[in-house]
Amino acid sequence: MNPLISAEELATKLEQVLVFDCRAQADGPDRGRQDSGHIPGALHADLDRDLSSQPGQRGRHPLPEREYLAQRFRTWGVNRDSPLVCYDQNSGAFAARFWWLARWLGHGKVRLLDGGLDAWVSAGQDIEVAPQERLPGNFTAGEPLTRVCGVSDVQSREHILLDARDAARYRGEVEPIDRVAGHIPGALSAPFPENLTGNRFKSSGELAGRFTGLGLKPEHSLVCYCGSGVTASHNILALLVAGYPEPALYPGSWSEWIADPNRPIETGN
Repeated sequence: MNPLISAEELATKLEQVLVFDCRAQADGPDRGRQDSGHIPGALHADLDRDLSSQPGQRGRHPLPEREYLAQRFRTWGVNRDSPLVCYDQNSGAFAARFWWLARWLGHGKVRLLDGGLDAWVSAGQDIEVAPQERLPGNFTAGEPLTRVCGVSDVQSREHILLDARDAARYRGEVEPIDRVAGHIPGALSAPFPENLTGNRFKSSGELAGRFTGLGLKPEHSLVCYCGSGVTASHNILALLVAGYPEPALYPGSWSEWIADPNRPIETGN
């Protein structure tokens, strides 16, 4: 299944899918955007409340407990076979987190709206402001369709690490969020916005060219990380579109890595 769906295709399937509005701000919940207008039928999935655990030693956006998230899916009306579509304002930076988490719960019928709400509106489609309610679903978590790496895996140096943050943060020149600047030693800089042309994903061929340009081969064991495990999912999706086997996610990412001052850091290229 293509992990991406266009606004035009979604418009033809809107009655057959469950849509989730994942718009957020990097520093906190942003429910106000959902209330000001959303794709008809969409429910809001909040980054902090629904799609993460409490921040702490495991990072700023640790993975939620699997059963907690499965219960949220049931509350949202998700059944075992429900097709899901997630979106954010435009880039997919936050929606990719929902996409990855659904697959982590074993739900493979999930796609990301390419270009987000902006693409939906640009396609001439309606939005609504009425709050949505759904009857509970029967979803249960299954075997993960994703891979996860922890700190020990990262420390083993057996994988190629891809850092999805802005290149200046990777180099340690600026750090607007975390208390320490730099990157995990040996990691490659792969800012997630470079997966896009405008706010839409590049073609599979263009993405393949991007990643081969970084020296990546399908046989490599890849691990994606970012500041807190959110935008790293954007690189995972892009790598799948490019034809690579699915990389692993390091959920704690940089914010977990620096929680232990004994872990090494690098700066520069």
